[in-house]
Formats: sequence, C-alpha cells, structure tokens
Amino acid sequence: SEKITYVFIFGTLPTRPKPLMTLRYSATHRELYNLIYRLDAVDAYDKKLVKKISVCGIKTTGTTASSGYVYFDRLNKSENAPTAAIQFDCKVKDGVKKKFRNVGIGFNLYEASGKLEEYRDNFIVHFIDGRDNSLEFLNGIKLFAGDVIGNFSESQLRRLQIRETIKAHLETERSLFDKGIKVLSLFFIDEVAHYKIYDDDGQVKNGDFANWFEEEYNAAVENFLQTDLTDAYRNYLAEITAAETHAGYFSIDKKGRLTNGKISDKAAKTSDDISAYDLIMKNKELLLDTDPHKSPVRFIFSHSALREGWDNPNVFQICTLKQSGSDIRKRQEVGRGLRLCVNKFGERMDENVLGGDVQEINKLTMIVGESYDDFTRKLQGEIADTVSHRPIKVTKEFFIANNFDSQLAEKIWRRLYKLDYIDDDDKLTGKYFDDKANGKLDFGAVDEHKDAIVKALDKIYDAKKCGVENSKGSKVEIKRDDEKFKNFQQCWEKIGAKTIYRVDFETPELVNKIIAALNEKLSVQELHFQIETGNLDATAFIKTYDKILDENVFVEFSTVKYDVIGKLMKSTGLMRNTVIEIIGGLNENSFAQFNRNAEEFMMKASKIINSEKNNFIAEKIRYELTGDHYGDDVFPGTKYGVNPDKTVETPHKNIYGDLSFDSTTEKRFAAELETAAEVEVYAKLPNSFYIPTPDGKYTPDWAIVFHGENFSRIYFVAETKGSADENNLRKVEDVKTACAKKHFNVVDAKNIGYDVVTTLKDLRIAANHKN
Repeated sequence: SEKITYVFIFGTLPTRPKPLMTLRYSATHRELYNLIYRLDAVDAYDKKLVKKISVCGIKTTGTTASSGYVYFDRLNKSENAPTAAIQFDCKVKDGVKKKFRNVGIGFNLYEASGKLEEYRDNFIVHFIDGRDNSLEFLNGIKLFAGDVIGNFSESQLRRLQIRETIKAHLETERSLFDKGIKVLSLFFIDEVAHYKIYDDDGQVKNGDFANWFEEEYNAAVENFLQTDLTDAYRNYLAEITAAETHAGYFSIDKKGRLTNGKISDKAAKTSDDISAYDLIMKNKELLLDTDPHKSPVRFIFSHSALREGWDNPNVFQICTLKQSGSDIRKRQEVGRGLRLCVNKFGERMDENVLGGDVQEINKLTMIVGESYDDFTRKLQGEIADTVSHRPIKVTKEFFIANNFDSQLAEKIWRRLYKLDYIDDDDKLTGKYFDDKANGKLDFGAVDEHKDAIVKALDKIYDAKKCGVENSKGSKVEIKRDDEKFKNFQQCWEKIGAKTIYRVDFETPELVNKIIAALNEKLSVQELHFQIETGNLDATAFIKTYDKILDENVFVEFSTVKYDVIGKLMKSTGLMRNTVIEIIGGLNENSFAQFNRNAEEFMMKASKIINSEKNNFIAEKIRYELTGDHYGDDVFPGTKYGVNPDKTVETPHKNIYGDLSFDSTTEKRFAAELETAAEVEVYAKLPNSFYIPTPDGKYTPDWAIVFHGENFSRIYFVAETKGSADENNLRKVEDVKTACAKKHFNVVDAKNIGYDVVTTLKDLRIAANHKN
C-alpha cells in the first residue's frame, strides 16, 4: 500500500483568525442556528447505526388482599403441565428468608412457607396459563411474569434487578462469545456507599449491591453451567470469580476513596469529574479484552452518567438501581449503551462486517424497576420530543407537502390504506415496517413512485421505528397460505356463525342442588397425631413403633377469625344472601367439619359450589343464531408479533405456513393432523373468534375439515387437552365446553362436530361418531 506522510506545522498566528463559518456538532443542542444536517434517533436506528433497545421491566403491584410477598419470575415450559418459578417468604430457624421454587397447580404457599400468616388467605396456585404467562391463586390474585406483590421493599426490587441483569448478561455472552465479542453490563447507582463502604480503619468492604451481586452471580452461573454451553465458554466462566468480575468506576477523593463525585449539572445530575473520566477512558481498551486473566471485569458499577466518554460500545445491559431522574437523564443512561459493539480486534460490528441484520447482535437490554409499559411509554415520549420536527400522520396533505400533486397524493393515500400500511388514525402500521424491512413493499398502481413514497414516509415519526421491544423475546411473522385457506372457507362459512345465549332458572333450584352436593361430598380430614420411634442399627435406622392416636385432636393453630361468608362469596361469585342460605342449609355433620380444618373446609366447599353452579348453568343455557357471521379477517394474511418459541413449521395442511401454538399438547396434536390422511385442511382458531358463555368468551382450539374414503365431508371443532378426563379440566372450562356443544348444535348440528380430545385417535373416534 502507499505510504502516507502527515506533516504538522506549528507556529504563532499574527492575528486571531476570522473564520468564514463555524460548524457545531452536538447530540443535545439547546438552540439550533442554520441547521445543515440532522441525524435523529429514528434515522440512527433506521440506518442501523445504533443498537436495538430491549426492556426488562419489573412491575411492583400493591394488593389489599394480602401482605404476602410473591415474585413471579418466569413460566417454565414442560412436556406436561407448565410450572411457575416464584420467590416467596419462608420461615427458617433464624427468621424469614426468601426462597425460590418451581411450582405447579395446587402448590400451597401457606404450608410451604412454614405457615406464615401472610399466606393464609388462599395463596394456593389455582391456574398457570402459558398463553399469557400468568399465574393465578385461589384467592383471585393474578400475576404476570415479572410482577411482584406484597411486603416489598426497595432493596428487594434492586436485588431482583441485579439478578435479571446477570441472567441477561449470561444469555448475551453465550451467543457472542464465539464471535470474540466481550460483553459488559453497566449498573447506575445513586450512592457509592451502596456498592462499597469503608470501616473505621479505612479498609474498603462490599456494600449491599456488591454483596447481592456476588451471591446472585454465583447462583446464576451454577445454574447456567447445567445448560448447553461450548467447552470454551464453560472454561471462560470457570476462570472468573464473582468478586473479580465486577468493579466500580467512581470519582476518587483526596484520601483515595471512592466518592459520589461532583454534580456539575444539577438538572441532568451528571458529573464531569476528571478523575472518573480518566479512569474510564484509560481502561476502555482493557475492558474489551476477552482474556479472563487480563480482564475479568464484565460488570461495571457507576454513580452517575458522565457527560462524554462513557458510552462503551460493548455495554449490552444497563441496570438502573436508583430512582428515575429527569427525562434528560433517562435518555443519557440509555445512550451509554447504544453504540455498535466491537470484537476483540477492535472491528466495529456493523453491516460492513456482519453483512446481515446488525441489530440481531447489537441489542441493548435495559433492566428497570418499573413495568415494561411504563418505561417504554416514557422513553418513547422522550424520543418523540427530540424528533418533534417529524410529522406523525400520513395524510393527503402530508404527500402534497412532500411535492406530490394533489391527485397523486390522494391516490397514494388510498392505496396505503387499502394495503393496511396506514390505520384508521392515519398512522403507519407494523405491516408497513415489516414489508419494508423484508423488501416486500408493493404499491400496485403507484409502484412507479415507490422510491419517492418511501423517502417521504421515512420522515414520519412512529415509535415502532425506534427499535424498543420487550425483553420477553423477539417476535416473528407467519404468513397465510391463500390456496389452503380457499379450501378451508366452506368450513368457515359454517362454523363462523354468531349466536347469543339465554339462561332461565330459579335461584332456589340452584341453592338446593348445592346444599345437597355439599352434604353428600364435603369431606374435611380430621387432625391426628402420629407417634413413630426407631433405633439406629449399624448404619441405618429401623422403625420399632408406629401408632396413630385413636382420639381426634383439635389444635388451635392461631386466633385468626375467618369470614366464611366473605371467603365463599369471593371464590364462587355468589351473592351474600345466597351463600348465607347455602351455609344455613348444611346439615350438622357437614358444618361441623369447619372446626376440623377451616382452610380446607372453605377450599373444598368452594370447589363443590363452583362445580354445581357451572353444571347447572350448562344444563339451563340455550343458544340462538343472531344472523351475523365472523368475517375472513379473523385469519389475517400475515400475523405479526408472534413468539418464535411458540411456532413450528406446518407445510402441508395448516392454513398458515407456520403454526402458532399455546402448549406442547397443541404442537404435538398439529403434528398428528399433518400426517392424517383423512384431514384435508385445518386451522388454529384465533381469539378474535369466540363463543359467548356465562363464564366469559370461549375460543376452541381447532377447526378441521375431514374428507376421505371413510369420511364424507365433516367440519369438526376440537378442544385439545393434556388429558380428556373431565376431572383434569378446569371447572370454569367445563361449562365453556358444554356451552360450545350447544352452540354448534344450533349453528349446524348435522355437519359440525365438537368435542374435547387429547390425541388424533380421540378425534377419529369423535369424527366417526359424527359421520
């Protein structure tokens, strides 16, 4: 290559220079003069010059139902029923500590916690729903993944944030390790003393944040080592200890101690302290070294957002362990991690190097002490303020302002609306952004003006263009197969009819049924003492005595007074007078069981009441056709925002090229449908199609067209469950499925079948019966 020589001439100018012009570069101009060029947040993201932003929010929720602390961490997928990872208070020898458990339906927090009073109010897991990642207790409290309730201090919130940051860091690190990219995480804190403290002798010790970090890091790595890792990454983790992988970057006082630093801008709460600035700048390259012995630090604690130099390119996680500051500070904190990362050779990971989607690798996760919705709304509001020069609506006047004549502007606007590229509020839709990203824009009659249209639409501000997403996972789109959908439409014309229902019954009849059922079925176990003794024989204990005392023993565990009427009202939805009438109708033996175990009495009584109530309603309900019909739009040409972990390719018989499923049972069932010769076409029914029932809207799982040698054409609607046994179905769903049978009998009893099935074999039996 050519040799280039740079010559620097030093000297003194005789007079002060008088420039013809001055250029000012800044990300935060307070005033603008003669603007020449602007690169705003939307442009930066659109041009793939910054990372995508992912948000992990931890929502704290107050509740009047109980003071019990519960943190719902995540929902665990399973071949059988899903479980929930929760944290709760637990009684131990030296007090109360927080404990993590993977729990299923029926898990009783009161018993598991050592009978802490805070969980006495029916903290029994009633339902775990994989469709919306929710957990519901018998007392009616419903949590979504990331929610926290109960006696919840700020310190507990901060610890949860540290835990989520470590988890996000390890996941990012695993994916980027083999690419030679060092992953860093940044914690912003409000006081240095939360991270490091000094004793009377001036010796530095860990503060709460540092202690929590090391405990959570060790636990997270221990769990992570049980997963599928490369040998190189596994060895890398083993080489670094929790104590050496975190460090604090703060100002230094005259005694050489870490300090909060000087606040030079009180509005923004930033620091321009030179010692902190130099420390960061001098160690920036060392921080990016992937050698665990040279550079074990991957987690950085800092007191304040510096004016400049703090945006290390390899910061992939930012956790704010403090109260939110001003709007400017929020943007600055996010900005510290937006630069595109570099590898160990210093190469910037942009389109020139990656060639593909830059923002699949370059993603910044914000771990915040507020809900995802709250944080993203505020952040997008701040971004909107900085791009207030951009229009937000696509109108005919917008195109005229961008040099399209009036007639063409009208034509383009109508075309965009027809293509679903703009909505009823004249806002750009996700479909437009997705088609643009995938190179699938087609403007039809005005396609010759495509480049000019796209250039104009790039000026529109929309929050979707800023790359802020939920850290729960990236989303994908699935396409409808129009040829298969055409074969399905005759079935849809039948099953898509709408109905309304009526329920006519007298309350005394229901009350009498419930009283009879309680007197017959209610059984609360008596409390007994069991005595066991044994002797140590060689290396094992051998039991020598085992006896249950004959007499019943009642033990008053607490002085808690139970509101039986109120509890049963809450768990059954019945009116107070009705519950009083039911309790008053119990025979002496049935009500006496309350003294055996009050908690079990109310729980079992509620189940029996709800079962009888639901069955009674299902018997009395009747449906009528409204004359209306669901349209084809419930099966859109493209489904957006689909969880990629809940999709599977179905190339043959599903009306979509990919199936979006809610459970492993549905996934397995769809695979069976694909191989069944008599199945012509099938569809997973969307939630926008539903049957009205007294217990709310109900959407069956499948619509299936049977046609073959042994079948005339039959349209079958199926609900799939892990078990078809009625005792394994939720009681609230029993009434819904009973209602669905009556609904479809009214719609078309001759040609439409409906049943709850588990396997293809069950479906064939039900279809044969219909045939």
